[in-house]
Amino acid sequence: MYERKIPIDLDCPLRLTMSLIGSKWKSCILDELRNKSLRPSELHKIFPEATPRVLDLQLKELVEDGLVSKTIYPELPPRSEYAITELGQTLIPIIDAMIEWGNKNEDLFSRKYGKAASGNLAKD
Repeated sequence: MYERKIPIDLDCPLRLTMSLIGSKWKSCILDELRNKSLRPSELHKIFPEATPRVLDLQLKELVEDGLVSKTIYPELPPRSEYAITELGQTLIPIIDAMIEWGNKNEDLFSRKYGKAASGNLAKD
């Protein structure tokens, strides 16, 4: 597991929040889990550009932080599902605000990444 070289500033709520959701895929995972539980393989299909190792590590951290729960079903073959917790649900307004900001500033992304990037933004 990754060990932080610089300790987290416990006096800064922004840094504390970012320590929980600041990784590349965590906000995206929470967004996908907002309405339904998903199996690991489903999450891997949703985020094909994420390596399985990174996605699994970030899922593990989300579970450890109490933002996501993991249910393992005692059947053969074993099956597991991830679901957002009540605590994780409290982050959805933050994620929605980030999506809204991205949609409002689509021209910034077009200038920075080219016209192809603007077509990839979520339209909620």
